[in-house]
Amino acid sequence: MKPYKLKEIAHFLGGTVIGDPEAMVTHPAGIREATPGAITFLANPKYAPELATTKATAAIVGPDITEAPCALIKVDNPDLAFAKIVAHLAGVTPKPELGTHRKAIVSRYATLGKDTRIGAGAIVEAGAVIGDRCTIYPGAYVGYGAVLGDDCTLYPGVVIYHNISLGNRVSVHANAVIGSDGFGYAWDGTKHAKIPQVGTVKIGDDVEIGAGVAIDRARFGETVIGPGTKVDNLVQIAHNVKIGAHALIVAQVGIAGSTELGNGVVVGGQVGFAGHLKIGDRAMFMAQSGVNKSVPAGESWSGTPAMPHKQWLDKERNQKKVSGLRDTVKKLEERIAALEAKLGESEK
Repeated sequence: MKPYKLKEIAHFLGGTVIGDPEAMVTHPAGIREATPGAITFLANPKYAPELATTKATAAIVGPDITEAPCALIKVDNPDLAFAKIVAHLAGVTPKPELGTHRKAIVSRYATLGKDTRIGAGAIVEAGAVIGDRCTIYPGAYVGYGAVLGDDCTLYPGVVIYHNISLGNRVSVHANAVIGSDGFGYAWDGTKHAKIPQVGTVKIGDDVEIGAGVAIDRARFGETVIGPGTKVDNLVQIAHNVKIGAHALIVAQVGIAGSTELGNGVVVGGQVGFAGHLKIGDRAMFMAQSGVNKSVPAGESWSGTPAMPHKQWLDKERNQKKVSGLRDTVKKLEERIAALEAKLGESEK
């Protein structure tokens, strides 16, 4: 990687250097793993003791940090600043060559934008529209009539079913599936009869979808992922789910059909949502919550069944008290039994 002077990085980030502005850094690293030549960061105060022993050449920190064994670059948001500098230092992720690989299969009835990259073994079906500067890695599939906006990236093994639409700057990581049938069946007296799923999926601008995610097409209408939303690996989003803008959905979440999540919702890992719920804007859910009722905007919920976080904390504290009371009752019972035995002997 190209080395950079601290003053160059500070200029790029709009930060201030404390220490030698001519010092050189070559790579980003975690605060514990950093070696000379590395630039690291401190965003969480609980890691402040690590800064005192880091071997990094420089650290990106907030305005309140004044001392460290290395040079500092002070910024308002160290987490965001470090993300920017990592992208800058790491360079560009390898991509297929510009154009269509000779072993890709692209229908003559598909439409390709300018400066597209389509890798070996990728398939683009008839009626598909690929925007400008899109990258389709080897082995990805774009179905009949699917539409990709500009600057989209489909990593290896991604499957985009027919008539699905992705906005601009959408990234879909390996082996995600968008537009598979929703899980719908009706009992006909002898077997589960499949209910046709004839809707679509609409993905907004600037969405990132993790590896192994499954997003089902709607029974009718649309399954919707709003602009700026980020979906982590191994998430299941069922038919007719609607997720608002700038939501964060962490790994292994399951969202049942027709549930609606508002703007800015944050969902921890392994949370499960029942169907047909309405979740208000900026609601937050702690990991492994089981949500079976609608939740107002701005509230934080925990537990299974999920409840407001404060209520859950009270419940946990009470459970610990109950455990202590159980021990106390057992000891009292033993004392009462001993006293009754002594009383019986005295009566004799």
